[in-house]
Amino acid sequence: MSEDIQEKTAPTIYDHLAILLDQLSGVAWQKLGLQTDMITGKIEPDLAQARVAIDVVGYIASQLESQLDEEDKKHLHSLVRDLKINYVQKQGGN
Repeated sequence: MSEDIQEKTAPTIYDHLAILLDQLSGVAWQKLGLQTDMITGKIEPDLAQARVAIDVVGYIASQLESQLDEEDKKHLHSLVRDLKINYVQKQGGN
């Protein structure tokens, strides 16, 4: 076998959580009505579902935080903050 082939390692739980966080944050933006639904192609806000997605994103972010460098932590905090701010704005009818 070639020496250039790197040994493969199984993804960690943190790898899986990062993927899940990315997917759920996309769903949160869709449910806030700020992005089109990728399946229907329509803007279909559902604030109740958005709230659940945002809460789960926040929880996953808290679990990932210990694995991240400072720049990635800031990015993650900004993501959660932006989702929450947009939720409050949408809930208020703005």
